[in-house]
Amino acid sequence: MGLWATGPTAPALLEGLGLALYGLFAAPSGVRPRQERTVRASGRDAPELVVAFLGELLALVETDAFLGRRIDARTSGPGPRSVVARVRGEPFDPARHVARTEVKAITYHDLVFDPRRGRARVIVDL
Repeated sequence: MGLWATGPTAPALLEGLGLALYGLFAAPSGVRPRQERTVRASGRDAPELVVAFLGELLALVETDAFLGRRIDARTSGPGPRSVVARVRGEPFDPARHVARTEVKAITYHDLVFDPRRGRARVIVDL
């Protein structure tokens, strides 16, 4: 499955990819931004950062059943190489959220992260 994002900056692209990832788990419109988690990730280059960041978001789902609704990312370093993000959302509630699909892994396959052109693409394993 492919995740696509567009945006004017590297943080905007990471936020878009993160929200697309959460949208695979449950409909975003049903997720309320009631709680907050902080996620940190880094990489030797931008593709490694993207995979690490999405991996951290995936870990929130797997360990806390936490679904994100809003993401505020701040990047640093050339490329960029690190990100700190506030993720607002809530734990999965089977009474209110309809489970969509399960994501097994974030991949490097055909990964595109191009802030200058405002586009990003990541393939995930289901």
